[in-house]
Amino acid sequence: MSGLDFLYKTKLGRIILRPLLLKPVSDFSGWLLDTKASKCIIKGFASSNGIKLEDYILDDINCFNDFFCRPIRPELRPLDMDENHLMAPCDGLLKVYPIEDGLVMPVKQSQYSVADLLEDEELAKSFDGGYCLVYRLCVNHYHRYAYFESGEKSKDVVIPGFYHTVQPVALEAGPVFVQNARQYTVIDTKQFGRCVQMEVGAMLVGRIVNDEPAACSVRRGAEKGHFEYGGSTIIILVPKDKVQIDEHIMKLSHNGVETPVKMGECVGIKM
Repeated sequence: MSGLDFLYKTKLGRIILRPLLLKPVSDFSGWLLDTKASKCIIKGFASSNGIKLEDYILDDINCFNDFFCRPIRPELRPLDMDENHLMAPCDGLLKVYPIEDGLVMPVKQSQYSVADLLEDEELAKSFDGGYCLVYRLCVNHYHRYAYFESGEKSKDVVIPGFYHTVQPVALEAGPVFVQNARQYTVIDTKQFGRCVQMEVGAMLVGRIVNDEPAACSVRRGAEKGHFEYGGSTIIILVPKDKVQIDEHIMKLSHNGVETPVKMGECVGIKM
């Protein structure tokens, strides 16, 4: 039994898990990874996670968190700027779910309501019949993310919460995305209507750092922010009849399988 299986699937594990999900524990972990002493774990972390150091810009790395949110060489993440294409905002493992009767119903996982996710019932109603795109980032992924589309964004909504892992074992145990700390913004786009782009934190930090929390105009492909250490998630909500998701991605999602994608790739076509 793995450590996460023990924490989420046994009575003793769930008792031990409870304090690990609290913000003070996350803050302390973040403080440790912000210290200069944390640089000593970078080499081992990169090696054990198959991270190619030559792919990244490694100037001004003063602690582990600097390394974790390192920028990638731009030529390695070409952006699909076709306005009729739905662009992936990040690297990650993608599943796409239809939103039916206000619910997202993942295969073999806990269903959750869009209203609970957003804590806004009126906004949630506007996505009924649309899609929920869930990009799960593991620790070896690139942890900077971009705006998926141009438009006018609202002020960021910040929802405090816990810091569950976003590994499948936790997703199967409960509605993690409506329990974890998260931030989102509403983006009024020309091509896909009024959408939501949300960032979800995860166990042992998963800190969300958005560059522009205020309302403003945003540009497709421009950097929106980054995550500090911890697996994390980005969720995109798109209204009904706005996009046709890639057939291969939809088939895998229907079977409960994630599709690896990179920031800038096309994952759907405007209807």
